Amino acid sequence: MRFDVIVIGAGAAGMMCAAQAGRRGRRVLIIDHSAKLGERIRISGGGRCNFTNRNVGAENYLSQNPHFCRSALARFSQRDFITMIEKRRIAYHEREHGQLFCDESAQDIIAMLKDGCDDAGVQWAMPCAVLHIERIENHEEGLRFAVATELGSFRCQSLVIATGGLAAPKIGASPFGYKIAEQFGLRVVPPKPALVPLALAPETLGPLKPLAGASLDAGTHCAGGSFRENVLITHRGLSGPAILQISSYWQMQEYGGGKKQPVEIDLLPDLDAAAWLAEHHRSKALLSNLLAERLPRRFAHEWCALFGWAKPVNELSQRELDAAAQALKGWALLPSGTLGYAKAEVTLGGVDTVELSSKTMEAKPAPGLYFIGEVVDVTGWLGGYNFQWAWSSGWVAGQVA
Repeated sequence: MRFDVIVIGAGAAGMMCAAQAGRRGRRVLIIDHSAKLGERIRISGGGRCNFTNRNVGAENYLSQNPHFCRSALARFSQRDFITMIEKRRIAYHEREHGQLFCDESAQDIIAMLKDGCDDAGVQWAMPCAVLHIERIENHEEGLRFAVATELGSFRCQSLVIATGGLAAPKIGASPFGYKIAEQFGLRVVPPKPALVPLALAPETLGPLKPLAGASLDAGTHCAGGSFRENVLITHRGLSGPAILQISSYWQMQEYGGGKKQPVEIDLLPDLDAAAWLAEHHRSKALLSNLLAERLPRRFAHEWCALFGWAKPVNELSQRELDAAAQALKGWALLPSGTLGYAKAEVTLGGVDTVELSSKTMEAKPAPGLYFIGEVVDVTGWLGGYNFQWAWSSGWVAGQVA
């Protein structure tokens, strides 16, 4: 069978692209290996889908080319997607940091995207595994690609790869998109788990065991990234939103080839710790009790014991007070790795943006071949940014594919 456009991957980016191409009068087929539509959407945001963010800009994304995402985000912005949501009359609400969620269910988003495809005449092949893809040249009909699947062979002018990354392997994540990119000569930035809990080595984790389960509002800093949210000490390492956010920056260091720097945790983000301790330098109170005014009591006591500062403030030397202030504002912990793709929200890295047009998402070495969504080396912060990249990149490809 012959189509104008074949989209492989029926996720957020794939359905957006297919619907847009179909609305232009293109004959579109969307293929997905899963029997369940939009599973990543369905399970996101605790089942309510953090579908975008009020504040979206290139600074909210990591990439080897941080400017690449600007064009797509400008041409189809968060405001454009909010307009789609409101036109559909999907109720939503805003949480901290501009995050937008459905009031009812992520299923509302999936239904909107599916109906958009159906209304545009998009045809579906799912569940359907793709066996292989070949480049062809049919100049009379403009066909460029042959896609062999378990349901038969299809040909098309434009082929869009929207197969995502490696995060959440339990619901079908695979390296399919990267393999197709390499097949057609495109460079792939090595993928890594991102927005993921960080693991600590046994020698680091051992002394921290008494802190396991402690949760606190803190700042995190690493490799140019800085976040202020919740930090959780776990029996395996570090987690919580602030850690998930900074994990992407910690991972990015590997691309530079140098030695990885530790993650620094600011335990008193609203306070000048050195000045505060100086004010209390004559206090007979235990340092842990003083800190318990600002931090969870159990954490304050165990943290002071960890450093050997379980004594009254007035018995601490100036050197110890300086060390305490420094540790409170920059508690440095060097992760041994991450908890992997099974715990990751998204994938860092992907198809190198140098190989793609920022205006169309078309592969420069392979005319007619497009890559959109998570498979591309554009990774957003936690908070709806990755869905917005899916909508934006899918929309721009759908205008031209």
